[in-house]
Amino acid sequence: MADFDRRTGQPIDNYASALQSVEIIFTTPPGQVVLLREAFCDLTKLLGRLMVPTLFAVFKLLVQAAIDAWEPRFVVRNVDVNGSVEELRAGRANFVIEVDWRPRAHLTPPDYTVEGVRTFGLSFIDGYARAA
Repeated sequence: MADFDRRTGQPIDNYASALQSVEIIFTTPPGQVVLLREAFCDLTKLLGRLMVPTLFAVFKLLVQAAIDAWEPRFVVRNVDVNGSVEELRAGRANFVIEVDWRPRAHLTPPDYTVEGVRTFGLSFIDGYARAA
């Protein structure tokens, strides 16, 4: 056990904890956490805008930068946008994220040993992020 699921209160493993952390990063607006005012990246504010190639690039860059900055157990290798323009305009964005998995990078002292490459999906549905 590494953490508790924020919805059910059940114990979860380290990888599920890292995915939960990614969900929190992308649904918490900057300034909402008092001691970390600069933290987090609320991408839900970009959903529903006119989908142009520049906005796709911004989404990908923000996803990569936020994960690299706030979740030390992941190092992003690649971010792909998955889904149609109509789905994104309706507020349903899907990303496929490939990361280096470093399960002990959040500990003190950190161990940055990469134990493999993992791929997970990040979906934005009705203003909430879901990583799986």
